[in-house]
Amino acid sequence: MSSQLSDRAKQLIAKARIVSFTSWTRSHPDEVIQIFQDADNEGRYLRDRDLAQIQTLSPSPLPWIEVVKTLRDRAPEIVDAAREQVLIQYPAIAQPGGDLYPPIRAESCWRDFWHFLRCITYGIAGNNPQYLSQDGLKNMELLYQELRVPLKAMILGLENLKTASLKHITPQAEIAPYFDSLIRELRQFQPQ
Repeated sequence: MSSQLSDRAKQLIAKARIVSFTSWTRSHPDEVIQIFQDADNEGRYLRDRDLAQIQTLSPSPLPWIEVVKTLRDRAPEIVDAAREQVLIQYPAIAQPGGDLYPPIRAESCWRDFWHFLRCITYGIAGNNPQYLSQDGLKNMELLYQELRVPLKAMILGLENLKTASLKHITPQAEIAPYFDSLIRELRQFQPQ
């Protein structure tokens, strides 16, 4: 990951959208899917009014709306905790010569943690663990190869996003699979 992105990296960034709502058409009305899609297009967490509208339009109650609010509201704290664990495990990673140096490289990875959590909250809010786009993940893998992103550190960060998130949630077991599916996908990425 360099401070100057190649044309290939720029193209891959546009295609590396890891969320897909196409499989939700059987379980969610089009209006609900559009709320999720709009939030993803804007790269933001679901707002309170989005969540209220989703709850109102959904054919059955969605049990995890409060969980989504908690994760959204605590996202900075959760991402900070994940970042801290990566830096403890890999103390030289953001130092000169490390895989996340210069600082712009590190900031890009921490931003990915924020986006990972955002995407996971979509799955939780929709009560649908099938929220990942295989095409988007493949493009993200290619992007990570192009930018030489340190996969072990990113997986550790994602695992710690899960750990930090679950500290704020009860019952934990119910939302753990939403994290696990993305962790499993990243573990399958091949380094360059």
